[in-house]
Amino acid sequence: MIRPEDIQSLSQRLGELLPAGVKEGGDGLRRNLRAAVSAQLDRLDLVTREEFDIQRAVLARSRTLLEQLSARVDELEAELARQRPDG
Repeated sequence: MIRPEDIQSLSQRLGELLPAGVKEGGDGLRRNLRAAVSAQLDRLDLVTREEFDIQRAVLARSRTLLEQLSARVDELEAELARQRPDG
């Protein structure tokens, strides 16, 4: 979830970029800009930093397990190849 103060800050910075004539729209323009920014951010498929870090840890653990399993499969295939008679 995006914090309201982040949306406020972003909409304020965007408002500062507007031409002088448009800025004179005052509070109504700021409210509309804030609502538009909030709506667009809500449409994005964002996750919190905590969720991201958890998924990164899960992925790192999965990668480690996959590497271990791959090494074990290689060992078993080599062992099986040694046990087969030449043919």
